[in-house]
Amino acid sequence: MSKRLAKLRKSLESTSSNAFGSAKHPSALASAQSSQKSGMKDQPHAPGYEIARTQGKEARQKVSRSELGRWEIKTDRQEAMDLLFAQEQSRLADLIDERHKRMAANPFAFYRATAATMAADLATQPNTGIIVQACGDAHIANFGGYRSPESNLVFDLNDFDETSRAPWEWDVKRLVASVVICGRNRGFSDSWCLHAAQLTAESYRAAMRYFAERGALDVWNAYIDVGHVLERLSEHVSKDDRRHVAADLKRAFSKTNQRAFDKLVTTCDGEVEMVYDPPEIVPLSHFLTSENIEQIRSSIESLLKGYRATLLPTYRPLLENYHLLGLAQKVVGVGSVGTRCWVAVLTGTQIADPLVLQIKEANASVLERWCGKSPYATHGERVIQGQRLMQATSGVLLGWTTGPGFDGISRDYYIRQLWNWKMSVDLEKISSDELEIYSLLCAWTLARAHARTGNRGAIAGYLGASEKFDEAMASFAVAYADQNDIDYQAFLSRIDLHA
Repeated sequence: MSKRLAKLRKSLESTSSNAFGSAKHPSALASAQSSQKSGMKDQPHAPGYEIARTQGKEARQKVSRSELGRWEIKTDRQEAMDLLFAQEQSRLADLIDERHKRMAANPFAFYRATAATMAADLATQPNTGIIVQACGDAHIANFGGYRSPESNLVFDLNDFDETSRAPWEWDVKRLVASVVICGRNRGFSDSWCLHAAQLTAESYRAAMRYFAERGALDVWNAYIDVGHVLERLSEHVSKDDRRHVAADLKRAFSKTNQRAFDKLVTTCDGEVEMVYDPPEIVPLSHFLTSENIEQIRSSIESLLKGYRATLLPTYRPLLENYHLLGLAQKVVGVGSVGTRCWVAVLTGTQIADPLVLQIKEANASVLERWCGKSPYATHGERVIQGQRLMQATSGVLLGWTTGPGFDGISRDYYIRQLWNWKMSVDLEKISSDELEIYSLLCAWTLARAHARTGNRGAIAGYLGASEKFDEAMASFAVAYADQNDIDYQAFLSRIDLHA
């Protein structure tokens, strides 16, 4: 590790124990300040602490840390390709070509759509048996910033379509492989990619060790405040990187309901209409008859009524101040392309303040086939409850619903606010310094999510204090990145044959 990165790591650790380690709550801050002033030590260990650590160490007998990092590259992957294309059977047929186009852009774009095939691959490998609420698709493009209910810009996981109970290491493997694949896509050297993957695994291990020494409330309340992180890291990054981050922040703070409304709605002859911006945004009027539009509008209003009932009780009256103004079909992401997704534009009943909601189809998690069925009644509920478990703080308008589409088939959906200070990093232009920092933050965040929902002491006990786990994950990341390259070429050949 370079001196610059060593200094950066020290700064991150300092940030973790202060800005990250406590919630911004007066009692938490007062407690932390009191502890620092009096020189108080960490809370004493209860008997369960040593039991958990022992369980983690015993898990090494089931699968060693070195064995956890093995992956045998396979060239004949017909079954994996079949699984990938099987997902399209329930997708909107007119969006399949767009899905293929986005996946074909480069190996990293392709990787973003392979949660199902990777879950199948990981199911063939030995695992520790330590279960957490897993993301199921924890690649680095699924982290970012958003506005908390307290109006802080926080950094966290932001995609939970595949969340379910699963071994913790499945998420870590998906994360470290994505670091290597992204690095390769940016043209960074093989040695840099290997080192970055190892640093990412080390960051996860160090964070889990930190959380294992903290009380449950401290773990539950921990979060990353983007402003605090940038303040602490500003002296360790280049001027260009600071300028890029400043631009990202400016975009994040401009992503409000009003801007979403202005982007999605136009006025023609005094009538409000949804914009036509294919394939991203397509109003219902462009692919449905007037009769079907009224049917869909009625269905969406019914969905929203069911959705209101799933909000936390204190926020249900909030939606009574809005009524539905317009609807459009929306195309999102890479792997999600083809799933049913709508944007609903609402406006105030008394004041014309906009509210834009995204209504997205929720299907079975790719983890359920291998790790057991979700305990929730619907997949929309699975997504939202998983999000609430894994995120440090979640939006107040998260909810779920079930209802029929214009084809009469009932489906599960989850609903969230479309833009709420949404911040993401441009991984197609990210510098090596930015990617290293970003990967460390992602690893810390993932460890925090796992520590909230799993046996953090057992995970920390398994990881240990040596670099064995870090090296194993780096080895896996490189091997699976090679696998991804092979699969990507097979995918290109298959869609070319079907063209």
